[in-house]
Amino acid sequence: MGPTKEEIVAAWVPKSDIGKKVKAKQILSIEEIYDMGGTILEAEIADALLPNLQEETLEVSSTQRMTDCGRKMQFRAIVLVGDKNGHFGIGSGKSEEVKPAIESAVKDAKRNIVCVPLGCGSWECGCKTAHSIPIKVIGKQGSVEVTLKPAPRGLGIAANKIVKKVLTFAGVKDVWSFSRGHTETIFNNAMAVRAALQGLNTMRFEGEWKAKLKSVEMAAPAAEASA
Repeated sequence: MGPTKEEIVAAWVPKSDIGKKVKAKQILSIEEIYDMGGTILEAEIADALLPNLQEETLEVSSTQRMTDCGRKMQFRAIVLVGDKNGHFGIGSGKSEEVKPAIESAVKDAKRNIVCVPLGCGSWECGCKTAHSIPIKVIGKQGSVEVTLKPAPRGLGIAANKIVKKVLTFAGVKDVWSFSRGHTETIFNNAMAVRAALQGLNTMRFEGEWKAKLKSVEMAAPAAEASA
């Protein structure tokens, strides 16, 4: 067996400024990094700030390209990581062997963590818990377009297999979804969901919406504790 996440973080020697601050406990959350306009350049940053990240391989495929020496085959892996509590990432990696390709994809996913502002935006619900998304969002990748709409509590995730996996790892429990395009392409399908959820971070919540979102975030820990 390889080293655990705790051992990896303990032996980690950060090279970036943000990595050094994380190692020194000056930064305690992923949100702090994005609020200051920073980027995650080292996968160990995600391991240190999100110790509960889970990993799942979505696809492993073979690719070929012509070189002067003939055809060269490589494996391409698509990996999904997430803590099922508002943080997830999707990464891809290539290598001549499957295991290194997956390891490369995991590191890529951890460097591209997305923070999801969960909420309750369904007019049918109004429970003020962080079980869905606050508003309708649309994401596109290639020919695939994914639409996500807030759903009432208890509905579950009404989506295809890939969309459901990504939303589950992101911590979304209830949502309506609609997909169009060549959804059999796993990478484009997953990245379209990522683009949709990332869109929540580019929207400004003001007035009643801002107060509502704040109340949902404050109510979420209490709801989870009572459950």
